[in-house]
Order: sequence, then structure tokens, then C-alpha cells
Amino acid sequence: MSERFPGVYASKGVFVCFEGGEGAGKSTQTKMLRERLEATGHVVLLTHEPGATPVGAQVRRIVLDPSTGELADRTEALLYAADKAEHIHAVVRPALERGEVVVTDRYVDSTLAYQGAGRSLDAAELEWVARWATEDLRPHLTVLLDLDPAAGLTRFAGRDRIEGESIEFHRRVRGEFLKLAKADPDHYLVLDARAQAEDIAESVHDRVCALLEGTRR
Repeated sequence: MSERFPGVYASKGVFVCFEGGEGAGKSTQTKMLRERLEATGHVVLLTHEPGATPVGAQVRRIVLDPSTGELADRTEALLYAADKAEHIHAVVRPALERGEVVVTDRYVDSTLAYQGAGRSLDAAELEWVARWATEDLRPHLTVLLDLDPAAGLTRFAGRDRIEGESIEFHRRVRGEFLKLAKADPDHYLVLDARAQAEDIAESVHDRVCALLEGTRR
């Protein structure tokens, strides 16, 4: 973990993030985790980036719609940062303050992987922007669903602006995700996205339950 960004972890609630490349199954796993936790009485907020707020929905349209065409790399990164700032302010922090479990599909790591490694922006500068936008709030756990881009990109038909990037782009993204996880193993759970969905869900649930148990002590 960077010494410049030691990380802030919410004292109330539990913050869980799912990361990974295209077609890794994040949406499926976030929904399965919510269902399992709600079945045992937990209040869960399921959210995503970009686009979970009215402002974010407009950002999502701009950054993902192929009709947008080319954007300057810095413009794209700043648009994603704006989405994150509003998401934290309007959605994530209020839910954590209520003591809820917040489960998000994508967060800061996606910016560092896609706009950093993918677009080749300066890593330190980009991290500063992303951490500033999110008040350096870190997930208690980031679940990385790891998948070879060559497999992930075949799991759906139409592609948005980001999905339509080259295979080399997506390989750089995957490498950065793995690098981030390796640097902070206490806060990451790396799983093979090719495994059975139920097996992945079980591993995630076990790890999150351990976090929830720790908050009761």
C-alpha cells in the first residue's frame, strides 16, 4: 500500500468491492452476496460504478457510449473521478453511517487499472486524483475475479467504449488488478473467475462473514 495514501476504513458498516475485467462475473457475484447476507438479516446496499447517482448516470453515458468517440485520457479519468466523488458522497458513506453492508461493482482499482495501466497515465498522479475524489475511503475487502481477457471478452455480444479496446489494453488492465491485490493481501480476495459461480460465492461469503464477525467484537 502506498505510504502517501495510508487508507481510511469506515468505522461503521462494512464496505466490499468487486473488481475484475470484462465478463468476470462481478454483477452475478454481487447479487449472490446480497441475497446470502440478506437471508441472514443483514441490510445490504448493492451499488456500482459508474452510474449509481443521477450525476453518475450522465457520466456513464459519456464514458461508455461508443458514440462519444475518443476522449483525452485525462478527460476520461476526471469524468470517472467525478462519478466516484458523487457516489461516495451520496450513496456509499450514508449507507456505511447507517451500519449497512455496502457492496459495489467497481471502485478505485478500476480507475487505476483502466485509466492507469490501460491508458498509460502516470500512476502516482492518477492515484492522487482517485484517492482525493473518494476521500481515500477504502473497501474493507476487495474481491478480484481474475480472468484472462481473451475468455472474458467472449462472454457478451455488444461492446461499449471500454470493452471495445484492444486485447493488449485489457491484458494491461488485468496485470494492474493483480499487482494491486498482491500489494495489499490483507484487504483482497483473489478468485479464479472460471470456477463455478456457487463456489466463488461461497468463498466470498465466508470472507465477508469473517469481516462482519470482526465488527461485532
